[in-house]
Amino acid sequence: MESTRNIVITGAAGGIGRACVEHYHQQGYRVWAIDQAQPESPLSDGVTFIQADLAAAGEVDAVVDELTQQLGGQLHVLVNNAALQVAKSLKDTSVDEWDRVHAINLRAPFLLARGLYAALAAVQGAVVNVSSVHAFATSADIGAYASSKGGLLALTRAMAIEFAKDGVRANAILPGATDTPMLQAGLSRGHVQGDDAQQRKEDLASKVLLKRLATPHEIARSVYFLGDGEASGYITGQSLVVDGGALARLSTE
Repeated sequence: MESTRNIVITGAAGGIGRACVEHYHQQGYRVWAIDQAQPESPLSDGVTFIQADLAAAGEVDAVVDELTQQLGGQLHVLVNNAALQVAKSLKDTSVDEWDRVHAINLRAPFLLARGLYAALAAVQGAVVNVSSVHAFATSADIGAYASSKGGLLALTRAMAIEFAKDGVRANAILPGATDTPMLQAGLSRGHVQGDDAQQRKEDLASKVLLKRLATPHEIARSVYFLGDGEASGYITGQSLVVDGGALARLSTE
């Protein structure tokens, strides 16, 4: 009988991360959920929550130490989902804001994968980095976020190359417009029309080929696919775009 599989998910308190926690827990995984904020509602019984600010390298190291003691030397999936988005022009973005975005979005995935590598290698596990369509095509007033997500794609490829010798796969998922608190906050950037948040969401959805936003659970199921060694065991170093067709259409049309 197969032993219980272990997964670590960052940015787990809301949006895509919370959906990943729920989906993996339903599939029988032992879940460690990491976030700076406490979840607004209790996580499922059996999920271990660790509160940490992943922008602080010392706190990431402490998380690695704690997980190393709890995982029993086996980590089947690491989902680097935690992210910060600063909706400002580049000229108005401060050094502290730039550094914090890159610390959470790019440095933390590196530190966690490095620190938990032995547990991943022990079971030929998988890393799933949650990037964004902004890594391929972006817009105004989101430059720090876009650059961090582009860097995460390059990091994913580097992980795939270096980790393959131990059978550890690394892939990235690039969600498009997903109905999350981060998207709600980003609607203030002025790239969509409407007097209230609901109107702005509807305007954004109208620009997507499928004419709707993704749900967090749709993204979570795609994350699950990339983490599952049976379903995607021959896929590594790749980027899965889940954007409702947004990147398929020329901007000139």
